[in-house]
Amino acid sequence: MGRSGKLPSGASAKCKRWKKGHSSDSNPAICRHRQAARSRFFSRPSGKSDLTVDAVKLHNELQSGSLRLGKSEAPETAMEEEEAPALTERSSATFLSGLSDCTNVTFNKVQRFWESNSAAHKEICAVLAAVTEVIRSQGGKETETEYFAALMTTMEAVGSPESLAAVAYLLNLVLKRVPSPVLTKKFSDTSKAFMEIMSAQASSGSTSALRWVLSCLATLLRKQDLEAWGYPVTLQVYHGLLSFTVHTKPKIRKAAQHGVCSVLKGSEFMFAEKAPAHHPAAISTAKFCIQEIEKSGGSREATTTLHMLTLLKDLLPCFPEGMVKSCSETLLRVMTLSHVLVTACAMQAFHSLFHAKPGLGTLPAELNAQIITALYDYVPSENDLQPLLAWLKVMEKAHINLVRLQRDLGLGHLPRFFGTATTCLLSPHSQVVTAATQSLQEVLKECVAPHMADIGFVTSSASGPGQCVAKMFRAVEEGLTYKFHAAWSSVLQLLRVFFEVCGRQAHPVMKKCLQSLCDLRLSPHFPHTAALDQAVGAAVASMGPEVVLQAVPLEIDGSEETLDFPRSWLLPVIRDHVQETRLGFFTAYFLPLATSLKNRALDLAQAGSMVESKIYDTLQWQIWTLLPGFCTRPTDVAASFKGLARTLGTAISERPDLRGTVCQALRTLITKGCEAEADRAEVSRFAKNFLPILFNLYGQPVAAEDTPAPRRAVLETIKTYLTITEPQLVNGFLEKASEKVLDPASSDFTRLSVLDLVVALAPHADEAAISNLYSTIRPYLESKAHGVQKKAYRVLEEVCASPQGPGARFVQSHLDDLKKTLLDSLRTTSSPAKRPRLKCLIHIVKKLTAEHEEFITALVPEVILCTKEVSVGARKNAFALLVEMGHAFLRFCPSQEEALQRYLVLIYPGLVGAVTMVSCSILALTHLLFEFKGLMGTSTVEQLLKNVCLLLASRTRDVVKSALGFIKVASVVMDVAHLAKHVQLVMEAIGKLSDDMRRHFRMKLRNLFTKFIRKFGFELVKGLLPQEYHKVLVNIRKAETRAKRHRALNQAAEEGEEEEEEEPTQGKGDSIEEILADSEDEDSEEEDRIRGKEQRKLTRQRSQAWLKEGGGDEPLNFLDPKVAQRVLATQPGPGRKRKNHGFKVSTDGRLIIQEEEEEDAAASKVEEEEGTKGEDEEMADLMEDLGVRSKKHQKFKHQKEADDEDLEMAPQYQAGGSGIHRPVAKRPIPGAEYKAKKAKGDVKKKGRLDPYAYIPLNRTKLNRRKKMKLQGQFKGLVKAAQRGSKVGHKLRRKDHRS
Repeated sequence: MGRSGKLPSGASAKCKRWKKGHSSDSNPAICRHRQAARSRFFSRPSGKSDLTVDAVKLHNELQSGSLRLGKSEAPETAMEEEEAPALTERSSATFLSGLSDCTNVTFNKVQRFWESNSAAHKEICAVLAAVTEVIRSQGGKETETEYFAALMTTMEAVGSPESLAAVAYLLNLVLKRVPSPVLTKKFSDTSKAFMEIMSAQASSGSTSALRWVLSCLATLLRKQDLEAWGYPVTLQVYHGLLSFTVHTKPKIRKAAQHGVCSVLKGSEFMFAEKAPAHHPAAISTAKFCIQEIEKSGGSREATTTLHMLTLLKDLLPCFPEGMVKSCSETLLRVMTLSHVLVTACAMQAFHSLFHAKPGLGTLPAELNAQIITALYDYVPSENDLQPLLAWLKVMEKAHINLVRLQRDLGLGHLPRFFGTATTCLLSPHSQVVTAATQSLQEVLKECVAPHMADIGFVTSSASGPGQCVAKMFRAVEEGLTYKFHAAWSSVLQLLRVFFEVCGRQAHPVMKKCLQSLCDLRLSPHFPHTAALDQAVGAAVASMGPEVVLQAVPLEIDGSEETLDFPRSWLLPVIRDHVQETRLGFFTAYFLPLATSLKNRALDLAQAGSMVESKIYDTLQWQIWTLLPGFCTRPTDVAASFKGLARTLGTAISERPDLRGTVCQALRTLITKGCEAEADRAEVSRFAKNFLPILFNLYGQPVAAEDTPAPRRAVLETIKTYLTITEPQLVNGFLEKASEKVLDPASSDFTRLSVLDLVVALAPHADEAAISNLYSTIRPYLESKAHGVQKKAYRVLEEVCASPQGPGARFVQSHLDDLKKTLLDSLRTTSSPAKRPRLKCLIHIVKKLTAEHEEFITALVPEVILCTKEVSVGARKNAFALLVEMGHAFLRFCPSQEEALQRYLVLIYPGLVGAVTMVSCSILALTHLLFEFKGLMGTSTVEQLLKNVCLLLASRTRDVVKSALGFIKVASVVMDVAHLAKHVQLVMEAIGKLSDDMRRHFRMKLRNLFTKFIRKFGFELVKGLLPQEYHKVLVNIRKAETRAKRHRALNQAAEEGEEEEEEEPTQGKGDSIEEILADSEDEDSEEEDRIRGKEQRKLTRQRSQAWLKEGGGDEPLNFLDPKVAQRVLATQPGPGRKRKNHGFKVSTDGRLIIQEEEEEDAAASKVEEEEGTKGEDEEMADLMEDLGVRSKKHQKFKHQKEADDEDLEMAPQYQAGGSGIHRPVAKRPIPGAEYKAKKAKGDVKKKGRLDPYAYIPLNRTKLNRRKKMKLQGQFKGLVKAAQRGSKVGHKLRRKDHRS
């Protein structure tokens, strides 16, 4: 029996349904295939059959291999083949032989779908096969020209519409590849044939042939040269194509419109060197569109007008200036009809014109300005959503294009647009407010921002473009009035963009706005504080804090009577946005203010006012936090830094609370403020003052209650300052530091701190100083103090890391000494020093040549063992060094495979050493296999895999873990064909693992088995593994099936249709860490990779319009020039609000009414169920989805059912009656409280629900033995209802008579 299920969406409309009364018919009435088969079975073929005895004999010989065809055969065989060539050819040919072996790539599209079930497609295949055979029979080479000639001949001969459509389709494909001279020469004959077919098929019911013929004609016209368009016949043919753009059938109309667009836009001569500005047929096309629009413009539906407007949307940018003007006038005339769809299409046409950014030959600036002025007469109502959105977008593009064509003219039109768009902020629709805001922002960025430098300084009395900018700002500034309070967030966004674009040049006209913003910020319960802060911050960034504080002073001087500080919010805003300003302003304004506030705080602290003192101390600290922003690309470093340097040095040394801020400011100044050479030299001049202070601070011990963060900040500042310090000064500091290190009186903390400073100084010293430094730190490389040894290696690492300069020269000249030192210190290297030591070796190995191969050979054992270091950094450096050594061998040897083989020979001995060495060697080989996967030979990889499989027999977990990791990487890296040879070896090695190993590495083994099952199938892997693994394999297969099933369901739900699922492929990790990561989320990763396609529902716009009446008793004046705004595409009036009745609503709209006790019980039950649901229940649910129920799930289900029954039964057992299981008290009958005491039936009770009859749901009712009893209850219920209905009916009749 087939499983009944729901049909996929859309399938019900395609399936045939039983007619009424015929649902029991066993066989369908239509059996055409049986009839056809029966007719052929009982009748002889009328023609001569190709199935002869000789043909069958030849077929058998070909199948057995005794007869072979080829050019290298003996002459006798060739003669035998020549005796019956036709017989052999006809017996092996089919009706599609010409299609399947067609050599022309033009018809690849047909060949890919030649097995389609479509009748039209089969006809195309048959025609192509026939034409191919004809060309071959005449000795053709199957070129596009030959196919063109053959198909044109065929088109004149065919009679059926299906064959004509097939020939036209093939012609449409081949015409695009036919050489242009051929089509130019044959234009007359070809166009005549096409025109005859078009006239014959114009009124036919079939559209396929006409559609493809129109496409062929468009291709033919597109291939003609410029000279051909001077002949009347070419224009006549083109007008024939143009006439179909208003055809009633959509497919034909769309094909004609596409063809016209391709001719005007894509003709070959339009891309030549001396191409004309416009196509020769552009003028006639524009006249045709205008004529058709005027002819049908007054009709009610205006279908032809809509078709022409759709065509103009694509063609308007291709017309010359005169035609664009005429078309624009026509568009504006049809917009006066107040037809919603016509107006929308006209707006789309204007939008495409402006968006295309045509040249002056198509759209001059004057015409652009005239269109903008005319469109103001068609401003939709602010309550009309869609038309207003379209109008705003069109005007935005129009102004951007006008400014592009002529700056001053475009800027002159912007104030009116800003005024109109600002009124749109009063719209009740949030989409209109958002669209108006975005349009104004885009206009500011595209039209105003690029020209502000040329406009210059803007004042209130400016003229020309400056005056326009001032008017635009006043229009936006008006949005701060109360009537725009609903759109204040959008107004603040506009002001922010205005400040960013024009703040530097137009700040005189913006000061009043800044004052308004500050007053608005102080208003109680202001909801847009963040947006206002961003707007003021944009003003700070563009105008500078000096201008902003002139407009809105801080009003803080340290002598305040109250502690309100209403404008203290400006300090965080300035801190977050200040940049590219004068550093001298901080010195002149903020430093004295901070000093006075600090003194006031100290005075208050001495007076005992600790709260007030803390407030002033916080204010002065906030002022100091402005300094990093002032140091970001300042404009006067060379002139102002000398006045600030002494104060900064004092703050660093004497003010621990400001130390971090000042250090950050110095780093910012050096990295972002010293781009000019003069600025760099000025800051570098004070290095001799700042660096000793910083050195002393770093050498001071950290108190127990302090954090080490300030020391790190000081060290980072030292490193940054050293990048601009003179080398002579660095050498002096380095010499003093070396003396401090060698001083026996120095404590361990001091020595370590000085070594940190040496690490920072070393990259900036000259070669002589580095040589002396090397002599100083060399003894410490073997020090027993681990910290000192690590710092010494860090110094050496910084020296070796120099890519060029003194450090690189020192390494090159002392290479032998460095090699000897590093090898001698190998035995005394502590674990913390391994990371910098390996980093040194990486830098040195990069510079080695072939004669240093022995040094690398000596390093291999140490590097292999370091792959198991405790430090993560040491392990990473060890693997990086292994890879770098491999690259070194590749440099040494010309043959890559031989070089890697020589390198691997150095690692192989580790496989037979101690257990730790074996594990580390396998890890090293694993990383090398991944890194050099494309360079290792296949034999090398296979040999490695065999050796590692042997090591799986080890009784050490560490070795087995490394071996499993190698196999996992090999399964990803190796080709499937090569890996298949060793599947048996790998599976046998895994199958011999002990029970302890198998339990310990069960997750790793599961991942491995999953990969191999995906690559080679379940049966193969199962057959190679012993019985104890089969349960795991079955579980993996179930999990894969479940994941595949879920993917299919999700995909079907998203796409709404059933698609054939592809076999999931395992993605290869980008890094070795991703491959070796043991994770169980591979299925979820694959599900994430399969992304469902988003459904796009095309909504057809309804051609409905509403007329908005006048306010109050005022009649609607149809002669008003703004009456067009009364025609709305959106229904006017307040929107319906959903009534809140206090009850929950289900998905289908029903009310959910619960008592309070029921709600509490249901909520507690849900929480309890969700809290107790664990992994076992989830797994059981998934297994039930697959149709497999485990015993645990059945037990859980019975427990749950028992719990449900317990909820229905009495909480305690009461014995009594005639039997021990018989309850004494009868169960209450539902609805008994409504039963009347004296009369029959039920009665209504005040304050309670109306009575109703029902039978309670109980799972015991499903018992088949109690079926009759349940039916009796239903019958009794229905009879009682009928009796009550009759009695009530009689009583009503009696009352009516009386």
